[in-house]
Amino acid sequence: MKIIIVGAGIGGLAAAISLHEAGLHDVTVYERSTAIRGLGVGINLLPHALRELTELGIADTIAELGVEPRTLAYYNRLGQPIWHEPRGLDAGYRWPQLSVHRGRLQLALRDLAEARLAEPIRLDHRLVGVTSNDDGTETATFATADGTAEVTADVIIGADGIHSALRALRYPTEGAPPWGGLTLWRGVTRIPAFLDGRTMIMAGDADQKFVAYPLAPADADGRMLVNFIAERRVGGTGEADWNRAIDPAPIAELFRDWNFDWLDVPTAIATANEILEYPMVDRDALPQWTFGRTTLLGDAAHAMYPNGSNGGSQAILDARTLALHLASAGDVDEALAGYEHARRPAMTALLAGTRATGPERVMQLAAERAPEGFDDIDSVIPHAEREQIATDYKTAAGFLPSVLNERASLTPVA
Repeated sequence: MKIIIVGAGIGGLAAAISLHEAGLHDVTVYERSTAIRGLGVGINLLPHALRELTELGIADTIAELGVEPRTLAYYNRLGQPIWHEPRGLDAGYRWPQLSVHRGRLQLALRDLAEARLAEPIRLDHRLVGVTSNDDGTETATFATADGTAEVTADVIIGADGIHSALRALRYPTEGAPPWGGLTLWRGVTRIPAFLDGRTMIMAGDADQKFVAYPLAPADADGRMLVNFIAERRVGGTGEADWNRAIDPAPIAELFRDWNFDWLDVPTAIATANEILEYPMVDRDALPQWTFGRTTLLGDAAHAMYPNGSNGGSQAILDARTLALHLASAGDVDEALAGYEHARRPAMTALLAGTRATGPERVMQLAAERAPEGFDDIDSVIPHAEREQIATDYKTAAGFLPSVLNERASLTPVA
């Protein structure tokens, strides 16, 4: 079975490795960029993703790139605690959670994929067309520096992100990703360790928010490398540009009053080497991912808001699920149908959940019910209500500890 993967991001590279480990070795990855530069800032890999990386035999390599957070904690704009919960192994999972620089993760997956695949990643190949053939195969047409290239395969997987070319070919009238009205600024900074040095924090509400988590342990001076996301409803065009670098100073000014006893937010922003600005965008849920022998994966299929820190993890789950079905089903059509049945309804529900702020709803409830702060969070949002919000999100995203620890493996049975 010959398989083409369009896109060498997290999802596409995870798919390449997953297919190879499932016994499908005729796999080639095509990437539109002329080089894989490892762009981006921080990303969280949740325990359901670490389970898949472990079963692929690559978790130890990835774990060397980041740090395992022990706690997730939510606060209001005044730095008052709303909710906290253990994460990873401390929460009873059999697999950890990992915070890592996205660029380092992508480069590591690239190296792992190229070490296992028979064909190197084909760079400078931009998908411009797909043709279905009478024998059931599909022919992809790529624009290259030398003109065009046509490649015929049994399966074409679109893992080419929120601006997916394959998705656009299947849904030509869809248009640009819808903007949620918020602007986000991502950066990496080195600051004094906060809290226990292993906590991921989220502070604020639906109109303004700050997220931070360590990407490496604290050094001898007690400082650590931290990824942050600053978010505010400030207007904009909504045009997605993931690589627009801007001056940190005006963003720090937006958060000038957010100097908590345990974290100086404006200083964290102001001391970043670089901040990337982009709008809060996602994609509407699709009624269909698979057309003929082509299908979508990751952000190409279900780009969602970062509420819940789940996008990269879900792309890895897509990759593993697709590889399982392609290796186990009686034919390609059955495999692609099984993959879509397993993943699309769940991702449709999860996308809706992230638009409703997902587990971060506790911050919005605190802002609505106690806008000036509180003395006792239990009188504002009872513990049972906060716990239910957290449980509901884990259930929707597929990483409730009791379920994840016991569910069947996605590794094909030989």
